[in-house]
Amino acid sequence: MDRLILEEDLFPMIVVMPDCLTKFGGAQYLNTIGQGNYEDYILEMVDFIDSQFSTKADRNFRAIAGHSSGGFGAQRFGMYHPEIFGMIADHAGDKYFELSYKPDIPKFLNAFNKIGEDGLLELLDDPKKAIRQGGSFYVLMIAAMAATYSPNPDSPFGFDLPFNPYTGELHQDIWTQWLSFDPVYDLYNHIEALQSLNLLYMDCGLHDEYNLLYGCRIYAERLDALGIPYQYEEFEGRHSGTVYRFDVSLTAISDTIRKILNQGQNDD
Repeated sequence: MDRLILEEDLFPMIVVMPDCLTKFGGAQYLNTIGQGNYEDYILEMVDFIDSQFSTKADRNFRAIAGHSSGGFGAQRFGMYHPEIFGMIADHAGDKYFELSYKPDIPKFLNAFNKIGEDGLLELLDDPKKAIRQGGSFYVLMIAAMAATYSPNPDSPFGFDLPFNPYTGELHQDIWTQWLSFDPVYDLYNHIEALQSLNLLYMDCGLHDEYNLLYGCRIYAERLDALGIPYQYEEFEGRHSGTVYRFDVSLTAISDTIRKILNQGQNDD
């Protein structure tokens, strides 16, 4: 921020970086009985920051940004809480689960073949230890998504998988439950909210290994069809190692703030 303010004449702003890590990795910034009420946590944080710092407590001057699951969370907060956040910056956020999540299912299955149900329960009991000992990252990633999108306290795992762990066959009802959270479908339930945003910024690397490039393109095409303004950029890069892209989104946020302030002065 200091560098951008100095070099790019960025509008000074308060940047809040909440810790939303969970036992399984993340909860997609949602309220879920499987991992906790992280949506409420973020909203409470807004009130706390406004009460503690000299902020401009107005949705027109408040942005939410993130990368990967954080980008998913930013999109969702813009859809569900436009009265709180007037600007979104989504860097390679989870979209189009058919291409971003489904390819990981065979990786889960292959690992499950080796560790079995007991091994999965052991991994879920102490994920960090299991990963250190060579446990599958993809097992944990699918487990984190299941604990978020299809929690079930009556299951021995605490969640329902959207597929049979032995055959790999999809459980269509649970998969449909997952898809209800997919932004490429959910945006149709929040058209008015998305239209109200002062900034909807998105980007994605051309070589994103989770195939999120295609979800971003689908999302952008649907925004076009609905006449919703947005900024979208594709760049040479992968999913990780792209922190430098926040230079672009923070600049877009700064430009939007200046535009709003200038508009206010013209109106006066």
